[in-house]
Amino acid sequence: MMQPRNETRCEPASGLVYVVDDDRDLGAAVARLLSRHGHVATPFLDPAPLLEIYPQAPAHCIVTDVMMGDIDGFDFADRVRALDSTVAIVFMTAWPTTANAVDSVRRYGGLDYLEKPIDEDRLLAAVCEGVAWSKAQRLASARTAMLTPRQRQVFDLLVKGHNNQAIAIALDISPKTVEDHRAAIVAKTGTNGIAQLIALAG
Repeated sequence: MMQPRNETRCEPASGLVYVVDDDRDLGAAVARLLSRHGHVATPFLDPAPLLEIYPQAPAHCIVTDVMMGDIDGFDFADRVRALDSTVAIVFMTAWPTTANAVDSVRRYGGLDYLEKPIDEDRLLAAVCEGVAWSKAQRLASARTAMLTPRQRQVFDLLVKGHNNQAIAIALDISPKTVEDHRAAIVAKTGTNGIAQLIALAG
C-alpha cells in the first residue's frame, strides 16, 4: 500500500529506476508511480535476476525492500554496489527498526529508508534526488577518466588540500611539472579552480 500524493513530475532528473520487492502488487504499484513521474521504472520480484542483467543495464536509482528471500535488501545493496558505485539506493520496509535505519545510510549507502505504507511524496523526492546524484557521479567519473595516471595522482592530492610544493615533494617531481599537470587537469575536466575540482571529486 502507498499513501497518495498530488500529481507532480520530476524534472529534469528523470532516469532508469529498478524496483525490487517480493510483493508483486506493491512493486508494480511503485514502478507505475515512478513511470507516471517521468522515470523508466521496472519492477523485479527477486534481486538475483536483476544482478545478472545489471552490468549491461545499470540504473540511476534502485528502490528495494529490505526483507526478502535468499538475498535481503542489504545484501543486495552490497552486491550491486560492487557492480556500480554510482547508483543511488532507496530502502523500504514494513518492519522498520532504528538500527536498520542507521545501517541503511551509514553501512549500505542508502539515500533514504522508507516505512510501508510508502509515503509517495517522500519516495518521489528520494528517487529524484537519487537520479540527480547518480547522473552527477557518472559525469564526474567520465570527466576524471580522461586524466593520465600521473594527472590522477596530482588531482587526488589537490582535492585533499595539498599545495603545489607539497605535491611536488610527495610525487618527487618539480613544482613546475605540478603546475603543468594542474593546467591539464583543469582543461580536461572543464573546471575553474580548486573548489570545482573538490566538488568533482565528490
